Amino acid sequence: MGRKTSHISSIFIVLLFAFFACKNEVVEEKVPVVKGPTIAADDLQEIIFRQKLVVLTENSANSYFLYRGAQMGLEYEIIKEFAKHLGVALEMVLVKDLDEIIDMLNDGEGDLIACNLTVTKERAKKIDFSEPIMKTSQVLVQRKPDDWKQRPKHSWKKEVITDPEQLIGKTVHVWKNSSYYNRLLNLQEELGDTIYIEKLEGDVIPEEVIGMVSKGSINYTVTDKNVALINRKFFPNIDVDLSLSFKQRIAFGIRKTSPNLKQALNDWLKIFKKTSTYRFIKHKYLTMYGFSAKSRNEYSSIGGRKISPYDEHIQSVAQKYNWDWRLVAALIYKESKFKEDVESWAGAYGLMQFMPHVGPIYGVYPDSPPEVQIEGGIKKLHSNYMDWPLVEDSIQRLKFALATYNAGLGHVQDAQRLAEKYGANPFVWDNEVEKYILRLSKPKYYQDEAVKFGYLRGIETYSYVREIFIRYNEYSRSFPE
Repeated sequence: MGRKTSHISSIFIVLLFAFFACKNEVVEEKVPVVKGPTIAADDLQEIIFRQKLVVLTENSANSYFLYRGAQMGLEYEIIKEFAKHLGVALEMVLVKDLDEIIDMLNDGEGDLIACNLTVTKERAKKIDFSEPIMKTSQVLVQRKPDDWKQRPKHSWKKEVITDPEQLIGKTVHVWKNSSYYNRLLNLQEELGDTIYIEKLEGDVIPEEVIGMVSKGSINYTVTDKNVALINRKFFPNIDVDLSLSFKQRIAFGIRKTSPNLKQALNDWLKIFKKTSTYRFIKHKYLTMYGFSAKSRNEYSSIGGRKISPYDEHIQSVAQKYNWDWRLVAALIYKESKFKEDVESWAGAYGLMQFMPHVGPIYGVYPDSPPEVQIEGGIKKLHSNYMDWPLVEDSIQRLKFALATYNAGLGHVQDAQRLAEKYGANPFVWDNEVEKYILRLSKPKYYQDEAVKFGYLRGIETYSYVREIFIRYNEYSRSFPE
C-alpha cells in the first residue's frame, strides 16, 4: 500500500511540473516590504504556482548570511540548488528568535526551516524532517589558556576539559530549546551528578555564544561540530576537541502538511549529496578559510553592519529624496554588485549601469566617482517614480519605477496599455501589468496596435523587479534601521 501511494504521488508531481512548464506566465503573491512573506503554501504545487520557495533561517555562517550584499551560507547554498531544480525563486527569511521558528513554519510563514536543525523526537512531534544534509556530533566549546600560542599543545591540553566527567560542577550556557540542552540533561543522568545549565533565549545566535566563550564572558557552551569548526577560524583561542554525543542528523524542517514538498526534497537530496557540488559546498565552509571568514567581515550581516562600502553615501542621498536606502542598495547590487568600474556588453557603466546616452542627463560619466554615480542613479529612480502619479499604491508605484529604470518608460507603458486592453488592472504591477511585460516578447502582443515601442525581452524586467524586492526584504531584516 505504501509503495503504491508513493508511486501515485510521484506521478502527481511529474504531471504538476509538466502543467506549469506549459503555462505562458507565472503568478505570484504580492511581495510585502520588510514584514516578510505572507502565509505560505501548504505544499509543492502552490510553491511552484507562486514561483517562490520561502525558507526560514538564522543569521549564521552555517545557515545564511549576507556578505557585500550577496547571499552566502552552507545551508543556503544547498537549498538554492534545490530551488533552482524546482525552477522557482528563493527567499530567505531571517528569524531573530529561534524559539519561534517552528511555530512560524506551522503558521505558514515559510515552506522550510534551514538553521542547522538537529533531528530530535520532540521536534518530530511538531514538524517533519528531510533527508539529513550531514551528520555531526555535539562538542564542548571552551577557551584555551591565555598563553596557548607559546606552549606545545600537549602542555596546555592538561588545563582544559578533556573528559565529560570534568564538567561536573561547571556552568555551561546553551540555547534552552536546543538539542544541546537536552544532551546536557542526559549527560547529568549518565554522570549521576550536577552540571549547572544556564539557559539562553533563542535570539542569541551560536556565533555570539561562541564569541562570549572566546572573550571570557562565559566559560563553556555546546554546539554542533560543523558550527564549531567554522567558528574556530574566527576565534582561534577556542578548543572544540571534546565530543559529547554520538553523531546526530542535521536536516531541513518541513511542515507536516507538505508531503509532496518533503518527497521532492528527499528525492533530490539523495542524488545531490553524491555530486561534486555538494562536496565543494561543505569543503568551502567547513575547511576553506576564505569563504567562512567572510561572515566576520565588516560587510557581513554577522560580523559587521554594512551592506557595501557605499552605505553612508547611499543613506545620505536616499534620505534627501525620501527613499529607503536598502531598496537603493538592492538595486545597485542587482545592477553592478557594488563594482564601480563594471561595464555591460551593451555599454552600460558604473554602479548604477547608466547607458551612454542616459548617464550625462544625470551628470554621470564612465569616469565619475562613486558618489556622483549613486546620486545620479537615485535622481533617475526618483524621476521614474514620478512618471507614475496615477498609481495610488506606493509599493506598486515603486515596482513601476523599478521596471521603468530597467526597461524604459515606453515599454512599461506598452505593458500597461495591453493590461487595460485585455481586462487587467493597469495601475497594479503584481500579477497584472507584469504579466504583459512578459508577453512583450511574443509577436501577438508586441505587434498589437496598443504597443508603440515593439519587442521587449520581458522576462528580464519581470525578474528584475521581483529580485530587487526579495533582496530589499532580506536587507531590511538583516540591516534594520
